[in-house]
Amino acid sequence: MATTDLRYPIGPFAIPTTITPAAHDAAVSALAGLPSALRAAVRGLSDTQLETPYRPDGWTVRQVVHHVADSHMHVLLRVKLALTEDTPTIKP
Repeated sequence: MATTDLRYPIGPFAIPTTITPAAHDAAVSALAGLPSALRAAVRGLSDTQLETPYRPDGWTVRQVVHHVADSHMHVLLRVKLALTEDTPTIKP
């Protein structure tokens, strides 16, 4: 779905109503391949290119890459805590 709203360059997120084994496997593969795909996407970019916002008033390429890494690390830590604590609390 194309959009002209630059906040959603590939369209707004739609929560799937069901998750099939194939969809699960595709999501796991996408997450596993993300670090190398991000490295490949920014490899060779100059500092000027890395400091370019992806949309008007948006984050720079460098900020987006760092945000993805940070958000994935937070999820990893939250899942780890949920699996290792007797009564896990969702922490901000």
